[in-house]
Amino acid sequence: YLLSGITLNRFFALHVVALPIVLLALVVLHILALHEVGSNNPDGVEIKKHKDENGIPLDGIKFHPYYSVHDIQGIAVFLFFFCGIIFFAPEMGGYFLELANFEEANALKTPAHIAPVWYYTPYYSVLRAVPDKFWGFVAFAASVAIPFALPWIDRNPVRSWRYRGMLNRVMLLGFVISFIILGVLGVKAPTESRTLLAQICTIYYFVFFLGMYWWSTWDKTKEVPDRVTMDGGMGVGKSVATLAVVAVLTWLPLKAVGAESAYDCGSIPCDEFVADASDQASLQHGAALYANYCAGCHSLQYSRHNRVAKDLGIPEDLYREHLLLDPDQKIGSLMDISMDKDVAKGWFGAAPPDLTLISRAKKPEYLYTYLRTFYQDDSRPYGVNNLVYPNVGMPHVLLELQGLPQCINADSDHAEGHCDSLEVSAAGVMTTAEFDGAMYDLVNFLAYTAEPFKQTRIEIGKKVMLFLAIFFIIAWALNREYWKDVH
Repeated sequence: YLLSGITLNRFFALHVVALPIVLLALVVLHILALHEVGSNNPDGVEIKKHKDENGIPLDGIKFHPYYSVHDIQGIAVFLFFFCGIIFFAPEMGGYFLELANFEEANALKTPAHIAPVWYYTPYYSVLRAVPDKFWGFVAFAASVAIPFALPWIDRNPVRSWRYRGMLNRVMLLGFVISFIILGVLGVKAPTESRTLLAQICTIYYFVFFLGMYWWSTWDKTKEVPDRVTMDGGMGVGKSVATLAVVAVLTWLPLKAVGAESAYDCGSIPCDEFVADASDQASLQHGAALYANYCAGCHSLQYSRHNRVAKDLGIPEDLYREHLLLDPDQKIGSLMDISMDKDVAKGWFGAAPPDLTLISRAKKPEYLYTYLRTFYQDDSRPYGVNNLVYPNVGMPHVLLELQGLPQCINADSDHAEGHCDSLEVSAAGVMTTAEFDGAMYDLVNFLAYTAEPFKQTRIEIGKKVMLFLAIFFIIAWALNREYWKDVH
């Protein structure tokens, strides 16, 4: 079956209309409950047991101005990280803004690995850990629902974890580690070892909750104070040590099962590439290379000629003369090409893809490595193959620049298609270093076309981060003044 437009519209309405209404209702209920029963405290002490002559809890603190000002600091810290992601790393390596969003939808092609957004991945790992589909769904649903049963399954007489024994703390530490591991495994393609680790963590996940009815009462507890304390908690040293333990015990199992069946660039690791949208000389050279060697088959249909000319500092008359190949095309039009897709499909077996978003869908380092790893293969229709994309159907259009590399194997027993190195047998007009630099410029230009606003986004982000840093300092000073008399 295929998802139609009406299904997508319903999901859109669910996410932007129905769910926000539900969240708003939950916020209202939370505020009502807060006014009715009050908030908790780290010591787990019931503050209503100790009241003054006016019936006000001795340890009670007014929400305003104390907590309203106190929360401004938290808002500033949240906005600092939130804006840092928005302005400097919106994709976050494909975890936040998934790279599949930049690929054209194809109803006839199923991705090799489908993963949900990162905050659902622990439960997705639970789903995949169970071999049977039905019971996997049951385990998935149970993993989501079981935390709501905590008020009935946690029978420890002490509410605060500060005053619970070592068994409770070890169990909680194990739960945090297993939950993080499940989250990481959920974004990776399944292997036998990863599935085994996910099954172990899933078992611990349910043991933690289902066994809490018994193990929460086995531990010895510390004496709970009558009043709220101001010097409790683990302190900075213990907090850092706990984080270090969690990090190590999370990393070790993931490292043990972390072997990948393939690299990001097929059978070889990708070469390092860092795009620089501020280097106009590189972008201009890349635009010229695109016009001379790529524009005959590949469009940039989500970019406009005048925007590219403006961002790259190229006068429009020079742009028309050297980079606008079709004289009938207007400078403000999209960067499309005249090649018919059906004709191209007959020639190449598939229509050459548009390159506007290819560097975001595949990452620039993929393109950089791909363009430099063609080699001679007489068994292929165009006489060339590629290390990154085996059995490629694209001719080596940059042959006159690079020359024709040959596959060199140190061991004759290697499988077909394996190369220990590439060696240029018939030199092109460029040396290897010059060709690598040219390919950097070309890919740098393609990375720019994928997000022309990137450089402006980064510049705005710097100003926003400076404002938030100043805002946090003011909020911290204001909070200190209000809370200095609270003991």
